[in-house]
Amino acid sequence: MIKRFIDKLLGKSAPAAAKSRFGKRAEIGPEVHGINPQLVDERAINVVRTLKNAGFEAYIVGGAVRDLMLGLAPKDFDVATNATPEQVKNLFRRAFIIGRRFRIVHVVYGRGREHEVIEVSTFRAYLDNAAAEQVAGNEKTSKSDLAGMKHAVDSTGRVLRDNVWGPQDEDAARRDFTINAMYYDPETQIVVDYHHGMKDAKARVIRMIGDAATRYREDPVRIIRAVRFGAKLHGLGFKLEPKTAAPLVKSQSLLLEVPQSRMFDEMLKLLQTGHALASIEKLKELGMARGIYPLLDVVVERAEQPFVKAALLDTDRRVGEGKPVAPSFLLACVLWADVRDGWAKRLNARQHSHPALMDAIDDVFNTRIGDVSGRGKLGGDMRDIWTMQPRFEKRTGSAAFGLVEQPRFRAAFDFMRLRAENGELDEVLSDWWQEFSVADDNLRNDMVEEVKLEQQQRAKTARPPRVHRLPARAATDTAVAGSEGTNEADPVAQRPDAESAGEGGEAPKKRRRRRRSPNRNTGGDGDAPAAPESQA
Repeated sequence: MIKRFIDKLLGKSAPAAAKSRFGKRAEIGPEVHGINPQLVDERAINVVRTLKNAGFEAYIVGGAVRDLMLGLAPKDFDVATNATPEQVKNLFRRAFIIGRRFRIVHVVYGRGREHEVIEVSTFRAYLDNAAAEQVAGNEKTSKSDLAGMKHAVDSTGRVLRDNVWGPQDEDAARRDFTINAMYYDPETQIVVDYHHGMKDAKARVIRMIGDAATRYREDPVRIIRAVRFGAKLHGLGFKLEPKTAAPLVKSQSLLLEVPQSRMFDEMLKLLQTGHALASIEKLKELGMARGIYPLLDVVVERAEQPFVKAALLDTDRRVGEGKPVAPSFLLACVLWADVRDGWAKRLNARQHSHPALMDAIDDVFNTRIGDVSGRGKLGGDMRDIWTMQPRFEKRTGSAAFGLVEQPRFRAAFDFMRLRAENGELDEVLSDWWQEFSVADDNLRNDMVEEVKLEQQQRAKTARPPRVHRLPARAATDTAVAGSEGTNEADPVAQRPDAESAGEGGEAPKKRRRRRRSPNRNTGGDGDAPAAPESQA
C-alpha cells in the first residue's frame, strides 16, 4: 500500500496500466463453466498430457473452449503451451513446424483422409508496434528484410512477424476476441480467463480485445474472422459488439495488403465451416458484399442462383453431419456457369468438344483463380469434375465401366446430380448412374446392354422413312414401255422442275435416246433385253 502511494506521488502509473492491459487471471471450476469432459478429443488431451509430463504448461485454447462451454462438440482442437516450437516437435513422432509469420506445430494423428491435426502454438509476448522492427514494404516484397526478424510490422501497422515468446497473460492479450481467449486444462478441468470471455459467452457477445480498429490494422484477417464468427454463432444468439463492428467497413481496404494465398485460405474457411449461406448474409448485412476478395465476390453474387445455392446448402449439410468437404467441389459449382458458357461458345465456333472444354477451363482459371491454388491439387480436382461431365452421357460399351473407376468419380457424380436436380440434365441420367455405381458386374452389364437397345430403338424411330427409287436403267426401260401411252410411269417426266424443250414431254424422250447404246436393239414395246453398260 505504501509502495503504491509512493508510486502515485512519483507518477509511476505505467505498471498498473500494463497490468490492466493484460487482464486479471481468473480460474473457473467445472461447477461454473459446465464443460462436459466427454466432448474433449482424446488426442488433444494426449498432447496436453505429453507437454505437461515434460515439464511445460499446456492448455486447450481458442474456439474449442468456447464451443465446449456452449455445449457443442468442437471440430478442431488447438493447444497453447510455453514450450517453443522446437521443443514441441521433439516430443512427438509426427510433428511439423509450419508458418513464418506465426511459427506453430502440427501434431498429426492417423493417416489418409481420417487423419487429425492438433495445432500447437507457443505463448507469445505482447509487444507494441513502436517496439517492433519496421519494414517499408509488405510480406511479399520484403522477404529478405524479414529474414531473421522475430517481431516486425509494415508501414500500416500490420504485423508481419510475431514470434517473440512470452507469458500466458500476454498471449491472451494478443488474441482477437474475448470468447476465444480462454484456456482449458482437461486434467484439472480449470478454465483460465483474463478478459471476461466467459461473461461475454453467457451474454452472447462477440467483443474484440482492445481497440478494434487497432487490432484490425495489426492483422486485417481479423475482419474476416469477425464476419465468420458473427455468422457461425448467429444461430446461438451471438451478436457483434457495436465497437467491434463499427470499424469493419472502413478497415476493409487493409485486406488489399494481405497475401493472396492467405486470403484464399480465409475465404475457404468462411465457406466451409458449415455456415456458408449465413456468412454471405452477414457480409451483405454489414455492407461488405464486395471488395474483400475477387473470387468471394463471385460467390456472393451467385449465391442465389439455384445451382450455386444448392452447392452451398450441400456443403453446410455435410459439415453439419461431420462429413468431409472439398473446396474443389464448391468452387467447381460456383464457376461452372463460366466453364459451360465458354464451352458452348467454342462449340458454336465449330471447335471439337474436348479441346473446347479444356480451353474454356483454362480461361476460367486465368480470369477467376490465377496462380493462388489453380495449378495445384485443388485445380486438378476441379478439372477432373468438369471434364468428366460429358462422359456421363456415354453409357454403352466400356465407357461406363471406365468412368466409375476414376478416382474423382464420386465428386463428379455429385456435381452431375446437382445439375440434374436443378434442371440442367434429365434426372433419369442421374438415377441410372446412382444405380450403376453400386451394382455388381452382372447388373452393370445388363444396364449397359439395356441402354444400347434403347438407343438403337430410338434411332429406328427417329430415322425418316426410306424412299425406294428405281435404278436409272430400270426407270428408263419402264418409261420406254409406257411411251405409247401416257408418261405417268416416268418419275422424271412427272417432276414439276423437269426440263422441257418442247411440247408433250419431248425433252425426256431425247434424254432416253442419248442413254441408249449404239448397238442396242429395242422394239417399240420395250421387250428387248438391256445390254451391260460395259459393252461397246
